[in-house]
Amino acid sequence: MIIRESKFMSLINDRINELQNLLSDFEKNVSEPLFNISNIIADTFRSGNKILICGNGGSAADAQHFAAEFINVFSKEIKRPGLPAISLASDTSVITAIANDNNYEQIFARQVEALGNVNDILIVITTSGSSKNCIKALQTAKDLGLKTIAITRSKAEVSLISDLSIEVPSENTQLIQACHLFSYHTVVELVEQILYTSKGVRT
Repeated sequence: MIIRESKFMSLINDRINELQNLLSDFEKNVSEPLFNISNIIADTFRSGNKILICGNGGSAADAQHFAAEFINVFSKEIKRPGLPAISLASDTSVITAIANDNNYEQIFARQVEALGNVNDILIVITTSGSSKNCIKALQTAKDLGLKTIAITRSKAEVSLISDLSIEVPSENTQLIQACHLFSYHTVVELVEQILYTSKGVRT
């Protein structure tokens, strides 16, 4: 039992150290993208447009979480209206219908076609950076005049298509997802500051 506990504690410490090292690298490159993305999203809401968010697996849950923070509220001290954000990963009837009648690679692109308008934003969340349905959604969004953002890993295929991206410098999916959570929480907080407080004066 002592040996097993030592092994498990070692694994926990390894993961904590890996995350600490990753955050140090991530911090060097993330501030400017977070600021730019937050300003673009704030401008989109100001103009009466909306954001669409998609992802697979854990990133599907992140897409729903991200949208929920905009629709409800993030900072409890700020009183504001709900902001128009839609998770494309939430409607199982739509997703399964598209996957069954068309193919799985189109599950987000078809929804972008149906719901997206010029100057809306599509945000794709992908830890692999190469999810085919996210790539198809980005291509469709580009064709329809939407702005595009990727939250992903370094050297991701989706970054080559997107207008802006947040890239996590790691190959470890769970740590990439941890940084994704930090990223979209920070974006929501910044958007609220920009739109609804005196601290939100742009520079």
